[in-house]
Amino acid sequence: MVTEDVLILSDSDVLKLIPRGPKGRLFTGHVKDFQADPLGFLQRLSGYGSIAKIRFGPFQKVYLISDPDLIKQVLVTKAKSFVKSQDFNSLKPIIGEGLLTSEKQYHLRQRRLIQPAFKRSNISGYGQSMIDITNDYVSKWRNGEERIITQDTMNITLDIISKTMFNLDFKEGYNTLGPPIETAMRIAVKRMRTLFNLPLWIPTKKNRDFKQAIKELDSVLYNIIEQRRQDPIKHEDMLGILMDARDEEDGIGMTDEQVRDELMTIFLAGHETTANALAWTFYLLSQNPEAEQKLFDEVDRVIGSRMPAPEDFMKLPYLQNVMWESMRMYPPAFVISRKADEDVEIGGCHFRKGDMIMMSQYVMHRQPEYFPDPEMFRPERFENNYVKTIPTYAYFPFGGGPRVCIGNHFAMMESVLIIASIARRFRVKLAPDHDPITPYPSITLRPRGGLRMIVEERKPDSG
Repeated sequence: MVTEDVLILSDSDVLKLIPRGPKGRLFTGHVKDFQADPLGFLQRLSGYGSIAKIRFGPFQKVYLISDPDLIKQVLVTKAKSFVKSQDFNSLKPIIGEGLLTSEKQYHLRQRRLIQPAFKRSNISGYGQSMIDITNDYVSKWRNGEERIITQDTMNITLDIISKTMFNLDFKEGYNTLGPPIETAMRIAVKRMRTLFNLPLWIPTKKNRDFKQAIKELDSVLYNIIEQRRQDPIKHEDMLGILMDARDEEDGIGMTDEQVRDELMTIFLAGHETTANALAWTFYLLSQNPEAEQKLFDEVDRVIGSRMPAPEDFMKLPYLQNVMWESMRMYPPAFVISRKADEDVEIGGCHFRKGDMIMMSQYVMHRQPEYFPDPEMFRPERFENNYVKTIPTYAYFPFGGGPRVCIGNHFAMMESVLIIASIARRFRVKLAPDHDPITPYPSITLRPRGGLRMIVEERKPDSG
């Protein structure tokens, strides 16, 4: 830390923490600094202590918490005192009252209804589809060709989420759903980071584009729901579970709109985060040949010339550590925000109702106290259950508490099986004339401008 937290004794001799932070502008506070460089700003802000204070606009107080024990209080111990921060309202036109945006009892009810789809037993059953879709996709790759690997990973994960969750085949689905998703998310991010937004009913070009993108996505999802309602066959996929689910207290199921909201949430959260994690992993491996070779050696030893199988997941510990280290350096969810729903005290600091709290995985995962040489890519650091030797919220790529990512086990298995399926045949190298790689903090953390990479065949396909 650059400076120490400031502690004083109040009149009642109770130790209080007075957070410090950089001086902001009179009206906008620190909004422009955050917008200009979110990741750099958050890292600099963490230097002011375990709790740093800034301001968004003239009145919104914002605090960055950079201490794992205090993060645990916000996400777990005192989670009932917080709700999702107001900026998430910008996502509601897209995902409605899905798990990502819903609150309190409604959120708990929806999570309870959806949870069965993410049981470990069900996830294991999805493994073969993950492998088959990946192998089918890369069968079209040609030795030495240049590819936009960020688009490839989006295509693969969208195909997988479509098949495993909804039993649908979306060949090259990104070309169909990608443009409206990109448009909707790009505009939503801008609205999240803007102090004052025009209401959506005002027909500006941006608002019209936003609503048109959502309309296109709605058309796809409501069509899926309608077709399934008319299908007499019982399906055991996510959609089937959602449509058959009944609340244990009142026996009521979900409306089409509720199903739509959860589908949209899963579509977005279920493929973009994993796609970005995979893209970053291919990039990091391309820049670290020793780690890449160690991964190839493990894949060759475990899988050899045969096709991968779902049970290989547990036999690839180094590949799992590669994913953990990739998500340490470039966590798809790079910041979590909450709003105090009541007055609450965290770590000796008193927060008032309405105050905004931020906790950044990107910042915490780079703390040298927990991760020596944090800018170095070292999968070996996760050996011997290293994460269990450090505070829980020093490393939290999937969030935590009652809102921990419901698909974390699914995402981890998917990532490992995809990389194993590709690494079995191909080496993926960064294009030699590529621009410098920088992270772009959108809703998720993605490589700015995408990744152009060369695929080199290691072995011919024996499947």
